[in-house]
Amino acid sequence: MFYWVVKAILGPFLRLVFRPWTEGGDNVPKQGPAILAGNHLSFADHFFGPLQIRRKVISLGKADYFTGRGVKGFFTRLFFSGVGTVPIDRSGGKASEAALRTGLRILREGHILGIYPEGTRSPDGRLYKGKTGVARLALESRAPVIPWAVINTYEMMPPGRPLPKLGIRPGVKFGKPLDFSRYYGMEDDRLVLRAVTDEIMYALMELSGQEYVDKYAASARVEMERAARAAAKG
Repeated sequence: MFYWVVKAILGPFLRLVFRPWTEGGDNVPKQGPAILAGNHLSFADHFFGPLQIRRKVISLGKADYFTGRGVKGFFTRLFFSGVGTVPIDRSGGKASEAALRTGLRILREGHILGIYPEGTRSPDGRLYKGKTGVARLALESRAPVIPWAVINTYEMMPPGRPLPKLGIRPGVKFGKPLDFSRYYGMEDDRLVLRAVTDEIMYALMELSGQEYVDKYAASARVEMERAARAAAKG
């Protein structure tokens, strides 16, 4: 209920101020489970990604968003609850398996699950290598996978910027559902999981027009921060 209250309040304001656009909205099923697999450019994706979808989009977010204290912690929890985020432990190992099970439960209940295969925001606006959790979700749930590309949100609100820039129109493109039925029953095969994930990332690259980088975004961010520190030391 709170999700729809937030959307009803924020939606008209965001449409009036930023004039977001959408392509391919008919590719999102009107009922039943579906996986929206998207690129992740900016904090603004949480606003503009689900804005044009009439159905509720549930996403998985790190538990840290829900454990903060004080006023900031309260509003952070309020925000992520309002945009349909379910807290998960992303520390790896058994926690990753628990996150997978949470995603499968959401899909079994007939909902739309939004997931960012890159695992974190792009540090420079390029598209990075996807993690194979999205493939396991697709094969185990057998839910359709719809590529979901946000456009211009990096330029509007790059990492570190607290407020979005005005004058930049964000967009969302929904691609046609991807068919992975040929891989059903093979969700324990690592090569299959990588092939499915790479196919999803290729679809996102074509949809978004981003340059693809064959490394994980988190590793790229660490490399960039290390290079920046070295440059600062001179």
